[in-house]
Amino acid sequence: MKFDTRTLVLMAVAIVINIVVGQIAVWIKLPLYVDAVGTVLVGILAGPLAGALTGTLTNLIWGLVADPSATAFFPVSLVIGLLAGVFARLGWFRSVAATVGAGAVIGVISTIVAVPIIVYMFGGVTGAGTDFATAYLLAVGHQLVESVAVANLVQNLADKILTCLVAWGIVKRLPMRFTSGFAFFAHSKA
Repeated sequence: MKFDTRTLVLMAVAIVINIVVGQIAVWIKLPLYVDAVGTVLVGILAGPLAGALTGTLTNLIWGLVADPSATAFFPVSLVIGLLAGVFARLGWFRSVAATVGAGAVIGVISTIVAVPIIVYMFGGVTGAGTDFATAYLLAVGHQLVESVAVANLVQNLADKILTCLVAWGIVKRLPMRFTSGFAFFAHSKA
């Protein structure tokens, strides 16, 4: 796996965007994570490997500099970047409707990856905006895994659809002289 300079710079900028926006969301207890816009952006432009590496590095670096719990979620970010690149290759970022579909699928799959981490590493409580919903579901009689899964699925669907729409919107507004050199962008042009 070898990336050109433009891809490496894009990945570095995307990692900073992910960490800064994600940390702000944690600080103000937003019900959305919004920490994968850069990862999806890289996936759309540079493909699944670059997207997966961007997601992984985001969480590992974020865990070292600001939020140690972020490190545990690197598999989720890896999957988000990988899927964004695959869906870009399949042309799922050509329209609003297709982008929403990509976000929904990414939301479901990222939930499947995240739930075991949340339950078995954190006992169902991560300090994220979904903790209240999880606590409510537990209080009304649901099991821990079910409570975490439902709370996170609802949140992840909204978060990943929004994330994909924002990333797609950014890609559509980037100058053609910048995007034309990225192999995967050609599959996402309307």
